[in-house]
Amino acid sequence: MPYAWSPIGKPCEVPAYSHSRRLNVLGFLSRAGKLIYHTATESVTTDTVIDAFDHFVAQKDPDTFAVVVLDNASMHRSKAFRRKILEWMSHRVHLVYLSAYSPELNLIEILWRQMKYAWLPLSAYLSFDNLCDEVHRLLDGYGTECAINFE
Repeated sequence: MPYAWSPIGKPCEVPAYSHSRRLNVLGFLSRAGKLIYHTATESVTTDTVIDAFDHFVAQKDPDTFAVVVLDNASMHRSKAFRRKILEWMSHRVHLVYLSAYSPELNLIEILWRQMKYAWLPLSAYLSFDNLCDEVHRLLDGYGTECAINFE
């Protein structure tokens, strides 16, 4: 749970789980507010990222040009990932790498921060299933139920 407020003397408590599970979200967000995302409950590997990119390319309008901004994570620089770059470029997808240690320059980081600290209800943290349901609800509703104006 990121942050919570409670009255003095009434602590806000959620159960702690000893078997950590995680929900990873990889996303593609346009300045116009279109979101395409891919979730994974296992560790994110190069193959996970490649699957997410292939999913993005399959959903992208083939006539539009897309610039994907990436951080310098190892899976974004691996040999397997680099082998796919020309294929993605043939689908009008161009990759741009951020300077080291500057994730704040990537617009989707604003979305992740907003989801985590403002939009996720405290009930999302009661169980892993609740978390998955709430994250998917927010992602599916992005642009209609919740949105960020980047203009």
